[in-house]
Amino acid sequence: MTRYTAGSRPVYRIADLVLKLFPPVTTWPPWQVEAEVLTAVQGRLPIPTPQVHGPGEHDGWGYVLMSRLPGIPLDTAWDQVPGAGQDRLADQLGETIGALHQLPPPAIRDWWPADWPAFLARQRAQCASEQRDLGLPAAWADQIPGFLDAVAPPSGVPVLLHTEVMREHLLVAEGPGGVWRLSGLIDFEPAMRGEREYEFAAVAVFVAEGDAQFLTRTLTAYGYHHDQLGPSLRRRLLAWGILHRYSNLRWWMRRLPKPAQPTLDALADCWFATG
Repeated sequence: MTRYTAGSRPVYRIADLVLKLFPPVTTWPPWQVEAEVLTAVQGRLPIPTPQVHGPGEHDGWGYVLMSRLPGIPLDTAWDQVPGAGQDRLADQLGETIGALHQLPPPAIRDWWPADWPAFLARQRAQCASEQRDLGLPAAWADQIPGFLDAVAPPSGVPVLLHTEVMREHLLVAEGPGGVWRLSGLIDFEPAMRGEREYEFAAVAVFVAEGDAQFLTRTLTAYGYHHDQLGPSLRRRLLAWGILHRYSNLRWWMRRLPKPAQPTLDALADCWFATG
């Protein structure tokens, strides 16, 4: 048996099974979200997802027993994957996200947030002060209200979102001839229903990490046309990043490329660069 953590969740690997535990909570039930969404996407995406064997609750703790997927996390393999291999992974990722967004969201009791527009309104009202609390300098935080007013992110029909597509949640495997492929997408606990572009904030920050070619191939494989990948999209994606429930611009600044100018417009062009 191998124990590790996924965020704050204890996870145990036992042969070809994974047991994920969820501490008692008083709001929405994340273990139910993970189990229900995994069941809804099972066999319906271009890459594998864990199969649920047994969700439940014991002594207030939630748990999900699921299958273990082959491969290793992309964050540990990234430097081993050549450029052409990264291109293939980007294409696979875009196709997978596109397929995910086409699936009907499952009906989950107490699924948070129940009201997407209300969630966005709350995020917008408090995001500047929250970024300051997280240590973002005032010179950056003071730009946020005006930036969001100018960008006005769209509000379309809510789709099923993973919300945390990142290298740590993507598994990869090297096949014959050194061909790398995505072998799994995991960690559906933070799944939500919302605007489709919200998904790409995490993709850009935690997978592409400023790599314009990777993000471009992901977006075009998803369905964007090249003429849609200009400054307007880059600014919308930064807006979604600011509004993201786990947004932390100060932390992101430590891991992502430095913009040419100390402005949010320059930050959008740097972090969400497209070819």
